[in-house]
Amino acid sequence: MGKPTGFIEFTRELPSKRPVAERLKDYKEFVEHLPEEKLNQQSGRCMNCGVPFCHSGCPLGNVIPEFNDAIYNKSWEEAYDILTSTNNFPEFTGRICPAPCESACVLGINQPPVTIEEIEKHIIEIAFDKGFVKPRKPNVRTGKKIAVVGSGPSGLAAAAQLNYAGHQVTVFERDDAPGGLLRYGIPDFKLEKWVIDRRVSVMEQEGIIFKCNANVGVNVSINDLLREFHAIVLAGGSTVPRNLPIPGRELKGVYFAMEFLKQQNKRVANLPFEAYAILATHKNVVVIGGGDTGSDCVGTSNRHGAKTVTQFELLPKPPESRTSNMPWPTYPMTLKITSSHEEGADRYWAIATKNFIGDENGNLSALNIVDLEWTISDDGRPAKFVEKEGSEREIPCELALLAMGFVHPQHEGLINQLGIELDERGNVKATEQAFQTNIHKIFTAGDMRRGQSLVVWAISEGRECARKVDEYLMGHSLLETKDSSYIVNS
Repeated sequence: MGKPTGFIEFTRELPSKRPVAERLKDYKEFVEHLPEEKLNQQSGRCMNCGVPFCHSGCPLGNVIPEFNDAIYNKSWEEAYDILTSTNNFPEFTGRICPAPCESACVLGINQPPVTIEEIEKHIIEIAFDKGFVKPRKPNVRTGKKIAVVGSGPSGLAAAAQLNYAGHQVTVFERDDAPGGLLRYGIPDFKLEKWVIDRRVSVMEQEGIIFKCNANVGVNVSINDLLREFHAIVLAGGSTVPRNLPIPGRELKGVYFAMEFLKQQNKRVANLPFEAYAILATHKNVVVIGGGDTGSDCVGTSNRHGAKTVTQFELLPKPPESRTSNMPWPTYPMTLKITSSHEEGADRYWAIATKNFIGDENGNLSALNIVDLEWTISDDGRPAKFVEKEGSEREIPCELALLAMGFVHPQHEGLINQLGIELDERGNVKATEQAFQTNIHKIFTAGDMRRGQSLVVWAISEGRECARKVDEYLMGHSLLETKDSSYIVNS
């Protein structure tokens, strides 16, 4: 334990951010780094609890008290070794994870929790700066070839682990560069793309092959993969967005959030795109959906110079702190104010959009909306709603962005051609423990298997799936499990 009285002496402190007026002028990350003294203090707040609930709060099982102790003692390389024993990509999770580990922090019962996510990001950035991050090459090659379809966080994690096990891994990505959601879903102001390129470069040095513009089932034959590879991992994500099929949906000005965000990421990267340019400039923008994707649309619209930005959520406004239905250490469904909200947006809850209204040229001009009244079930969750009488009204809107989540992976092409079984939600069906589909040599991980989820869950899925593929090919596996990785590596 770094400092037994640290949690008494120091309070939670986060890095400063560039001023809003300044950061709205570009798409660069705006969170500064903590000075070494502050980083030392924040890691010293860790209580080294007898039962560190942060372990179970983290889907990866990160060994948090140990790397906090190493940071407090300025043992940077040790901290890096501990962190990467469970997490292949802390530079991603340190930037965009909602930090369920912090919700489970024991200190968080009656004080602000330890700044685990920021400490994690600082560990990996210090490790890159000091040259600790080196290609993790296997000592022996097994002669087995594995195809990973999809290069989002689950695909990258599976590829990294399987390569380290000694297999030859080829990653197929249908876009023009690896990263999946990380590259074309997360805005640059949250995750600059050089961060992805830096990691992909390390993975290529480790021996992993990336093939981009390779859409398996379209311009890459699935039969060729079945013939050439000993195992296949499907990690294509949950990519079919939830639609809002109401009158006026066809109007010009109504788009899915990912159409908007992907186009902007390509614009920042100076890459061409074929679709009509979707811009929020000088428009009344309404984002329909209250999650992280909706927040990303808010931040992007503000950078475009929108006239107004409004965000709607169908559900009622969540409480600002835990209630009796959200006991510690569960992840609380409380009000979340993101950096994009800090930059400016009008937020409304319990609102339904009844129809989109257009002008004579087929362009969106307004929304017809209504307030909702919710009944709450015994467990504190919203149960049923009715429209509030007399609340129906029109509001001006020239750009509506649908950010209501994703329903399942794309079935056309690869999945249908393979005859892969689906579960009741339309996700790829796989055995819970083995990540194996109805076709023995084909496995699946991440959002494609579990449905839309967090990046940290996708990485965890990729790692666990890799171990099962290794066992399938070799009869056993030395790859780390969630609960024993640091013990194994040590």
